[in-house]
Amino acid sequence: MPSPAAAPVPTAVVVGGGIAGLLAARELARASVRTTVLEAAEEWGGCVGSHVVAGLTLDSGAESFATRTAAVAGLAEDLGLGAEIVPPNPGGAWVQLPEGPRELPKTGVLGIPANPWDPEVRRSLGLLGSVRASLDALLPASVGTAAGATSVAALVRARMGRRVLDRLVSPVVGGVHSADPALLDVDMVAPGLRAGIRTHGSLAAAVAAQRRGAARPGAGQPFVRQGARRPGLQKAGSAVAGLRGGMHTLVTALLTELRGLGVTLVGGTRAGEVQRIPGGWRVTAGRSVFDAERLVVAVEGPAAVALLAGALPALSALRPAAGPDVRLVTLVLDCPALDSAPRGTGVLVAPQSPGIRAKALTHATAKWAWLAERTAPGRHVLRLSYGRGDNIQTGRVRPEPGTDEELFDAALEDAATLLAVPLSRSDVAGWDVVRWSGALPFASLGHKRRVEEVRRLCAAEGSLVVVGGWLSGNGLAAIVADTPTQVAALLP
Repeated sequence: MPSPAAAPVPTAVVVGGGIAGLLAARELARASVRTTVLEAAEEWGGCVGSHVVAGLTLDSGAESFATRTAAVAGLAEDLGLGAEIVPPNPGGAWVQLPEGPRELPKTGVLGIPANPWDPEVRRSLGLLGSVRASLDALLPASVGTAAGATSVAALVRARMGRRVLDRLVSPVVGGVHSADPALLDVDMVAPGLRAGIRTHGSLAAAVAAQRRGAARPGAGQPFVRQGARRPGLQKAGSAVAGLRGGMHTLVTALLTELRGLGVTLVGGTRAGEVQRIPGGWRVTAGRSVFDAERLVVAVEGPAAVALLAGALPALSALRPAAGPDVRLVTLVLDCPALDSAPRGTGVLVAPQSPGIRAKALTHATAKWAWLAERTAPGRHVLRLSYGRGDNIQTGRVRPEPGTDEELFDAALEDAATLLAVPLSRSDVAGWDVVRWSGALPFASLGHKRRVEEVRRLCAAEGSLVVVGGWLSGNGLAAIVADTPTQVAALLP
């Protein structure tokens, strides 16, 4: 009697080898789906990458993750990196205002303070600014929450006033999202904040509740799992965490697992066309053709829509704008004067601050103890980011630097100004420029509705999922939480 034929193995192609694509491949492979990942670049991980500067292996993109959910920490633990999760040093960051530097509130969301009368908040806002911000507690909960979609700027201005917006929120939003808060959908970049106003009665109370939630095990703070307690890591002011060795170690561990699961990783291969074929999908990349029953598209929004436009013409009307071009300049300096961490873990720059072209500076060796331990005495790592996008009116007179050399010169000058420490080329042990073109799309007003429509059209196909930061929201926490949920629809 002949033995029954083995059931065919389900197949999938993932287009894009950034963190969303790798996570999608992981979910598929763990469900016994034979999976191939196509990545245009030779490197994997997208914005979670690495580079070597002055002999140090450093993050070339993301260097931390938000702790508002346990998603990233859970992934790290699954990959054997749970013991490597570390908090930043507690010094906190500063904000550069037109009249000079001020400490940034240590307990806020997007720069929105949980208490308008905290000393550092009052120093930034002034007496009248704190008085206006405190009126938030007296406003009806409907203010800023009634509209179907509201920008970050509209919500903050209505409830706390313009000084909170200009002096606290704009620097944070510009530094993190490279966007004008007037264009950002608050429900995408700060999920649950407006609902928190309705629950707790004010914006400040909603911020405080989110911060408390991030400090509770299982409610966003990832440092306590399975009953274990790690002293010193559950501080309400720690809105982010990192990995000892850098966030790029997450990608290294993820790639090791994918190879062990039998995933085929094809780098240096750009997908050029996607077609619907009987029983599945065909992806053409140069002279290569990849057929599979299931398809995951995990590239930036404009590229994803362009790839799928032939198969799903209705997506064309939902094509998002490309994000701004962001340039990250890393400086490794021999400068003992920086040992005192004069601006804590870094500085966010208010758009109206004259003479400074960077949008943010991270003093990486002051922020991460593990990195300071790996550097020689007096050696420091700074990261300066450029590229707020054309949607922010800065009032600056000098154009943004373009070439690598111009960026280096600007970074050295900006770092000296922001840290109030003289710096020269003789202090530089090494430097590098990394460019991210359109990799940080901002969630413009009404973006949540557009995301729902994109996903509705894709779900109707039955074997197609689109993932990535342009849909989930920027940041590792959003992408890591969203991707498995979306890919679940494709699992056998």
